[in-house]
Amino acid sequence: MSPAQGPADECPRLEENLSSCSCTYTSCPRRGQCCLCVVHHREQNQLPGCFFPPEIEKTYDRSYERFAQLYS
Repeated sequence: MSPAQGPADECPRLEENLSSCSCTYTSCPRRGQCCLCVVHHREQNQLPGCFFPPEIEKTYDRSYERFAQLYS
């Protein structure tokens, strides 16, 4: 099993990651597994929610375009 496909209990920092995860999609199977989250969003041409301020993250618009608008 590759690291991107391993079960949640293989993430050595899962509890630490969960304590600071700002994603509001709490039922996400990748929650707290940053490496899986980044891979998933990259495949979707997006950035993870933690790259955005809370008010934008809640909109689920995680596009590169939205990120560029915020920080340009």
